[in-house]
Formats: sequence, C-alpha cells, structure tokens
Amino acid sequence: MIYAQQYTPTGLLDAAAIREVLVKGLSGRFSGQKVLVLIPDHTRSLPLPMLFRQVVEILGDARQLDFMVALGTHPPMSEAHLLQLVGLTQEERRTAYRHISLVNHNWDDPAVLTSLGIIDNAEFRAIAGPSWHASLPETVDIRINRAALEYDHILIIGPTFPHEVVGFSGGAKYLFPGISGPDMINATHWLGALATVVGTIGIKDTPVRAMIHAAARRLPTPVTLMALTVLGHDLAGVVIGDLFEAWSVAADLSAQRHIRWCDKPFQRVLSWAPPMYDELWTGAKAMYKLEPAVAAGGEVVIYAPHLDVVSHVHGKYIYAVGYHILPYFLSDWERFKHIPLGVLAHSTHVRGSGVMENGIEKPNVRVTLASKLPPEDCARLNLGYLDPAKIDFKDWQGREDEGILFVPRAGEILYRLAR
Repeated sequence: MIYAQQYTPTGLLDAAAIREVLVKGLSGRFSGQKVLVLIPDHTRSLPLPMLFRQVVEILGDARQLDFMVALGTHPPMSEAHLLQLVGLTQEERRTAYRHISLVNHNWDDPAVLTSLGIIDNAEFRAIAGPSWHASLPETVDIRINRAALEYDHILIIGPTFPHEVVGFSGGAKYLFPGISGPDMINATHWLGALATVVGTIGIKDTPVRAMIHAAARRLPTPVTLMALTVLGHDLAGVVIGDLFEAWSVAADLSAQRHIRWCDKPFQRVLSWAPPMYDELWTGAKAMYKLEPAVAAGGEVVIYAPHLDVVSHVHGKYIYAVGYHILPYFLSDWERFKHIPLGVLAHSTHVRGSGVMENGIEKPNVRVTLASKLPPEDCARLNLGYLDPAKIDFKDWQGREDEGILFVPRAGEILYRLAR
C-alpha cells in the first residue's frame, strides 16, 4: 500500500510539496508507538538534516523515537559526525533533541544481533537460480540488530539508486545488509558478484533483491518505507508506504532519473568520486556506474584526489588479495575461500568483468586510480596509477563524440548502452 507520494519527472520538489507528502504519509501513523528510524550514513546523498527535523516534528505523538544509522560494514560514525549527518548542533542535542537516541549499527558485535531464522539450502538455491555456485554458503543465518525486534514500528528513510549488488538500492536493503550480521552481508554480496555488476546494476528483479526480501518477510516488526528519488542533494520524488510496494515504485522512478543511456561505448572515462566517498570501498562506485558503458579494452580512471584509504574495516584483506575479476577467484577457490565473501565481492566489482585465458587474467576494462594512494599501493592492489595533480579536466571535457567521457560527480548515475 502507498500512503502518499509526490514525484516530478523533470524538475525537483519544492518545500511545500515535500511537507505535504510527509504530513500525509506519516502524520498520526505512529501515535503512541515506540519507533526506530533507519537512516543512511554520509555516503548516500539526500537532504537528511531537513528530513530529520520534519520527521521528528511530525512524529511528535510517538511514545519513543530513535534513529539508527544502517551502516552495513561501513565504519562507525563519531558523535560529532552523527550530529553533522542529521544537522544538529551540540546545544540542540542537549536540549530540544535530548530525548532521541542516535546510534550506529554494529555489524560485528554478536551481542547486538539476533536471528530471525535460516535461509536453508533449497531456498537459497531457488533464490540464486542460474547464479548459484558452490562457493556460496550452504545456509544463511538471518541475523539482525536486536533493536529491530524491540520497537513497535520501523521507519526507513533513504534514497533509491541503481546499485551494483542488489540492482536498485533502498527499501529492505536498510535491513539487510544495513542492520544485519556478517552472514547475510557476505552471502548477499557474493551472490551479487556471481550475478556480476553488468548483470545486476539498474535491474529491478535480481537474486540479491529476492534474498533480502525473503529475509525481510521474517521480521515481525511492521516496517514503513520513505523512499526518496534524489538528484544531487535535492528531492525529485518521495514515496511513503509498505516496505515492498513503496520500494517498487521508487525503483521505477530511479530507473527514469538515474540511468543515462549511451549510443556507443566510451574508450576512456574520467570518473570523479566526490568527497563523501572517503575510502575506496565506497569510492569505487565511480567504476561500478560506468563499467556498462565502457568499450572492451577501455579505461575507467577513478579520480579521487582526497582519498587515502582503501577500507578502514576491510583494508588488510583487500591488500592481501588485490582487485581481480570473478573467474580469477573461482579458478583458484581453495586459495581464497578463507577471505570474507563480501571482500571478494568488492574486489570483483572494482575490477569488473573479464575472463581467464591459459591462467592469465584478462579484464574487459582497465581500472586506474588517481588518488593519494601511491603507485606502489596501486600496483599491489592490481590497479593502474595516475597522479591526480597531472590531470587536466579540459583534456576530458566535451569529447564524448571521440569516445572520451568526463563524469563530474560519479557514483549515483548509471551509464548504460542503449539497446
């Protein structure tokens, strides 16, 4: 069921339209209830400070209102960063908003997790379909932050974009992997890797989407979704309703606003990862969103002059294995099976599609990193290196007819070849 929605196919929603849809969709719906609101971290674009204040006001009749950042395995945010995320001053935190809890999800703390049951092998194989592979776990424990069971209602607030693992982000993804445990996180990401980025991103019905929906249906707590269509940091659409139906509408809207169809593939792409991606773990979205529009043998340059970290959480594993195509790992599985599947999935997503020929790895696309990481790190990671100080945007701009593309704020708009 859809409770309220506003959408503009070309422009942006104004403040009055946003207020109207929020009041219609949320007002009185949580009266007297204990409500947990799930929100994204700083690596997702949305006008969260404005939405935070409006939601707190409109849900003023809730018995208790708390917010949790659905981090997945992203690094925890400090108190100062949490306040910045929702646009609060220290004084406001101590006074007008002191009754509201604002916390991180801790994916690797068993004490905060509880199980909703098991996805058994038969169900997992049915969900995976042609993407099933023996490297996947036989069963998956659906572990989730126990807070999800301690509230009367969950409200999810977040954008929907084309996504490399699940097809389109948002919706139940804020539960799995957003506030889930490592089993679901690793299994879903590796399943997405087996389905490949090109075979997943910008596609609505995918094996991973089916898996997280199957897990979400085991959650007894009612869930309402506020799904957002975001352009830049502004709203083009707001859909409030049932977890599954509101996401479905939002995914269709994202397909209209977040996919650029290209007539021919590009030979070289300069893909600028904005500062909100403060590690390559997320900054690599500048590769994922471009790979489907790059010619075989072409190159994607991830331009991230601010970036000096591969991953705060997973860096040791990534440096141990590097970035490689999927067949590289599958052809020598005994060597790599001890590495967390989510890390291997990230590795294949960054390196893109390709084949192994006579034991030689042959990626379809060259991936070059222009960041603060030195040449020796890039070599160890199996990535090309380019000095960001030597990049002149004028060499890349306005040359699409020549097969050269400059993307000034990469990571959210998907580029695909027109069929």
